[in-house]
Amino acid sequence: MKRMTVNFIFFIVFFFTELVGILSAEQYLKPNDSIFEKVKNEAFERGEKLEYRIHYGWMDAGEALLEIKNEKRIVENKVTYHMVGTGKTLGAFNWFYKVRDRYETFMDAEELVPLKFIRRVDEGGYIINQDQIYDHAKNKVNSNGKIMDVPVGIQDMLSAFYYARNLNYEDLKDGDEITINTFMDDEIFPLRIRYMGKEIIENNLGKFRCLKFHPVVQEGRVFNTEEDLSVWISDDKNHVPITVEAKLFVGSARMDLKGFSGLANPIAKVEN
Repeated sequence: MKRMTVNFIFFIVFFFTELVGILSAEQYLKPNDSIFEKVKNEAFERGEKLEYRIHYGWMDAGEALLEIKNEKRIVENKVTYHMVGTGKTLGAFNWFYKVRDRYETFMDAEELVPLKFIRRVDEGGYIINQDQIYDHAKNKVNSNGKIMDVPVGIQDMLSAFYYARNLNYEDLKDGDEITINTFMDDEIFPLRIRYMGKEIIENNLGKFRCLKFHPVVQEGRVFNTEEDLSVWISDDKNHVPITVEAKLFVGSARMDLKGFSGLANPIAKVEN
């Protein structure tokens, strides 16, 4: 349970990893071809930064930064977006469960699929060093030297967060569910995501128009019911997470956007 609490931000952000999966592949594939068409990106641009604060009850438990480096890196002869996500515990949480996590992805700037993924995790002494190379023409991933077959259009843990922000949510109806796959820890995981409609959500930055989702979680481990996790994303072209709430077996946790810069579009803030 501790690991879920202190690494909360990444669990939430990677909800979007599950959201993209096969659904995105079906939207953008050419007929009878395994190579993606160019995808129009309207949701983000280089230089974007999203800052989050994680609360466990009344305590500040951690913070995270998601950023798109203001550079054009070449990977496999393709221009990429270089995305980096970092997370760490704060204050007293460092004494009993120190977290220092870093995730990087190099995403094809035209097709919005990952080419290279780097994961460096240190959570209370639990270490993960993972490097992945994606071959989308052959639907394979080289994960630390292990070659694995993956579904068409697979995303990594970080790239999918950005890819999913370009999906069209306008046709979703309350209660609609999507079941898709993602590649994580050398396995493909299915996840159900339920759309819950539109709401106004408020945090320290003000009020925002949002779309609400329930990632349908597994009962009996960290959560009491399958709807104990709620995610609100901005109801605009940016589609950034604004607030996340989780009811845990012991207490509750919340993640709030505390700062942002370099957005590609105006954010859906409610002006007083």
